[in-house]
Amino acid sequence: MTMAPARPSGIGNEARNQPEPPARRPQAGAYPWAMALAISVAVCGAALSLNGVLRGWNWFWPVLTTVLTVSVALAALRSVRAQPLLVTAGGFISLAAVLTLTFFRGSSFLWVIPTGATLPDLDRLMRRASETVLSETAPVAPNAGIVMVVCAVLGLAVILVDALAVPLRMPAASGVGLLALLVVPAMIKPQSVGVWSFAATAAGYLLILACSQRFAPDGQLQSGAPRSPGLARRAALTGAAAMVATLLLPLAMPGFDQGTFPQGSRLNPWGGATGLNPMITLGSSLRAPDGSGRITYATNSPTPLYLRSVTVDNFDGDSWGPDDRTASRVPLDGRIDPGYAVLADEQVRLVTAVDTGSFTSPYLPVPYAPETIRGLGGEWTWDPATLSIKGTDTTTRRQEYVVTSTEPKLSAALLAQASGPVRGIPDDFSRIPGNVPDIVKATAKTVAGTAGTPYQKAMALQRYLRSSEFTYSLQSPVQGGYDGNGLSVLADFLQQKSGYCIHYASAMAVMARLEGIPSRIAVGYAPGRLTGATITVAGQGALPEYEADARDAHAWPELYFQGLGWVPFEPTPSRGVVPDYATDAPVPAVPDTLGNNDGLVPDAAPAPSATPSATALPLPGGTGGGEGGSAGVLPWLLGTAGVLGALLLAAAPHLVRSGTRTRRLNPRSPGQAVPLAWNELTDLGTDYGVRAAPSETPRAYSARFRQTLLGEPGGLDHEAHQAVAFLTSAFEHHRYGRPDNSSPATSLRGHPAGQDIQAGVTALVDSLRQNATLPRRLRAEWLPPSVIRRLGLLLGLPFRAAGSGIRKAARAAAHSRKSRAAATSGAPVAGRREAAADDGVRGRGRG
Repeated sequence: MTMAPARPSGIGNEARNQPEPPARRPQAGAYPWAMALAISVAVCGAALSLNGVLRGWNWFWPVLTTVLTVSVALAALRSVRAQPLLVTAGGFISLAAVLTLTFFRGSSFLWVIPTGATLPDLDRLMRRASETVLSETAPVAPNAGIVMVVCAVLGLAVILVDALAVPLRMPAASGVGLLALLVVPAMIKPQSVGVWSFAATAAGYLLILACSQRFAPDGQLQSGAPRSPGLARRAALTGAAAMVATLLLPLAMPGFDQGTFPQGSRLNPWGGATGLNPMITLGSSLRAPDGSGRITYATNSPTPLYLRSVTVDNFDGDSWGPDDRTASRVPLDGRIDPGYAVLADEQVRLVTAVDTGSFTSPYLPVPYAPETIRGLGGEWTWDPATLSIKGTDTTTRRQEYVVTSTEPKLSAALLAQASGPVRGIPDDFSRIPGNVPDIVKATAKTVAGTAGTPYQKAMALQRYLRSSEFTYSLQSPVQGGYDGNGLSVLADFLQQKSGYCIHYASAMAVMARLEGIPSRIAVGYAPGRLTGATITVAGQGALPEYEADARDAHAWPELYFQGLGWVPFEPTPSRGVVPDYATDAPVPAVPDTLGNNDGLVPDAAPAPSATPSATALPLPGGTGGGEGGSAGVLPWLLGTAGVLGALLLAAAPHLVRSGTRTRRLNPRSPGQAVPLAWNELTDLGTDYGVRAAPSETPRAYSARFRQTLLGEPGGLDHEAHQAVAFLTSAFEHHRYGRPDNSSPATSLRGHPAGQDIQAGVTALVDSLRQNATLPRRLRAEWLPPSVIRRLGLLLGLPFRAAGSGIRKAARAAAHSRKSRAAATSGAPVAGRREAAADDGVRGRGRG
C-alpha cells in the first residue's frame, strides 16, 4: 500500500483540486523591468546632485546612458532566468561595453570591445581626471577623464544596488549605496545635495521597496494569495526609518556642520586629519578652519619664509595642473642643482630646520631654492625643472630635516635690468592655450601692455590685482559658480573682481604668459607666525621658531627672469607678505568681504572671527584642509569603486547560495522538483550544522535532522516539522517508488504539488532563520558551509589531480622496477605470483 507523503498544514490545500496552470518562469514578466526602472531612477536621482561638483549638464547624458545600459542588461538577463552570478557578470560586461563605446570607440573592436590600444587611452583619461582633482575646485570642468570615472562609479552603484535588492533580498540596505553617492555633494557643494536630487533619490529608493513588496522573492507575482499586511507595514516602516535616519543622523555625526541633510550639511569624514588634501573639498575647508596640518620651522632668515610643496605649471586652458615629470626625476642623494645660472652679485644662504608633525603629503615643504636636505627618512626624488621634492615610498608625516637653500638678494633695480630673452627652461612654462577669453587678453594688454620691461609688466599686474578694485572673498566664487582655475573661471573672476588666492595667482600667471613672461604657480604655506620658542640647529645656534598650518595654506605665482631664476610675487590682497623688491608704493590693506583677516599676515595676532579663513589650492595626497580645497572627486570615486567591489566580493557566497536555492525551487523540468528540493534540505542541514553522511539513508538523515535542529525545546515550529517529513517521504517515493501516475508522489511533478514543495522548503528556511542563534544564522546566510565546502573542493581539485598523478606515476615506477627485477632473474612476474600462491595453499594444507 502506497502511503501519500505528509504535507505541511496549509501548504497547497487551495491548489490541490484546481486544474494545473502552466509553470511560470521565475523572475519573468514585469518584475525585472520594474526593478531596473526603480534602480535607474534612484541612481540617476543621486547623480543629479553632482551638478555643482561638475560644471554644467553635458556630463549627465553619458551618465544616463551608462546607468540605463547596465540596468537594462541586468533586467534582460534576469528575465531569461540567468543565474545570479551570471546576471552580475553581465552587469560588469555591459558596463565595460558602454564605457568603451562612450570613451574609447576609436581604439576598440566593433566599438564596444576594448583592445590593447584602449589601455593607453584609459591611462590618459585617468591622468586627466587626476590632474583635474589636483588643480581644480568645485565645480570642476567636466572633461572626459572625470566624466569617465563618474560613469564607471555610477555603473558600479547600479550593480551594487541591484545585488542588494534582488538576489540578496535586502532592498532596504540598497539605500546605503544611494547614500554613498550623495556624500560627495554633501561634502563639496555650498548648497549640499539639493532638494530635487534628494527627492528623486528618495523616490527611486521607495520604488525599490515597493517593487520588492509587490513581487514575490523569487520574482513572480503572488497571485491567488492575499497580500500580507505585515510585509507592507514592515516595508513602509523600513523606508520611513531610513528617511528619518538620513535626515537626522548627520546632526549627531562628527564632521557635519549646522543644518539638516540635504540642506546645510557639510561632511568632513577626515575629522582631525591634517595636511593639504585634494579630497578635502572647498565647502568643508571653509567651514573647518581648525588649524590642522601644523608645521613648525626654525630659520636663520631675517624674515619668515614661504614653504613650497608642489609646482603647478601645466595649463591647457581648462585648468592648471602639476606635472611630476616622473621619467626625469632624480634621486635625492646629493646636491640639488636649479639648472640655470644666477647672475646676482649677492646670494643669501639660508638654513631651515623643519618639523612636519602630522602634515601628510608626498611633496616635501621646503624653502626655495633648496640645495641640500639632511635627516629625511625614506626615498625621495626631485624634479630638475621645478625643484619639487616627492617621496617614492614615504610621505612627509613625522619628518624632521634641515634644508640649506640659496636665493639671490633681489631688488627692484636688479629685476628691472633682467630684460634679456629667456633661455634654458622648458616651453611648458610659456605655453598659452588657444582658447583664452577676450576679457583676459584685454585686461593683460590694458594693465601691462604699455610697460617696457618684464619687471614693469609683473609689477603692473600685481598692482592691479592688489588694488581697491578687487576684494578677497571665500564665498563669492562659490556663490557665483566660478570657483576653479580654468580660463572660463578666470574670465568670471576678472568680471566679478572677487576671489581668493587660487584666482589671483592664476590670473597673474596667465596674464604674465600673455605678456611673454614664463610663469607657474607655487603651492604650499604662507610664512606663518612666531611661536615664541627657539630651536637649536647645529652650526647656527638658537633660531626662532615659526608655525604654519591649514590657515596659512596658500598659492602664489612665480615669474622667470633671465639671470635671476624664478621670482615669487604676491597678488592676493590681505594674504602672505609682499617682498621688498615687489613693493613700490604703500598700498592700504584691503579688507576681504567677509572680514576674516584672521592673523595670516606674519606677526599679526589672530583675530577671532565667526567666518572661516581661507583654504589653499590642494596638494596631491595630503590629508588636511587648505585654501581652495579641490573637488576631491577622483579619490572618492576610486574609493567608492573599491568599496563597491569589496561589498560584491563579500556578498558572493550569499549570492551563490541564494541563486542555488532559487534554481532548485524553480526547476526547468517538473520531474526534478523533488530531488532538487532534497538537495536543498541537505544543504540547509550543512549550513546549520547537520551534514549528511555519505552512507546515511534519507530517512535516517531526516530523523537526525529533526532531532538536532527541530527537536530542541522551544525550537522550530510545527509547520517546519511537517515540511521535513513531507520532503523526506516525497524523496523516498521519487527514488524507490514505482512511477505510478495514480500515486501522490508522481503528482508532485505537476504544478500544485510542486508548489507544495516550494512552500515546504520556504517554510523550513523561514523557521530555521527565525529560531537559530545569531552566530549560526549569520554563518548560514553569509558564509554558508555548503558553498564554502564546494569552493574548497573546487580549489583543491588541481592539487588532488596532481596527487593522483604522482601516485599513479609512483605505482608505474614500482611496477617497472619489479618487471626489470623479474626479467633479470629470468622468472615471469605472473609465474612467480602463481608459485607463491601454490606455496600458500600447500602451507595452509600442511598447517
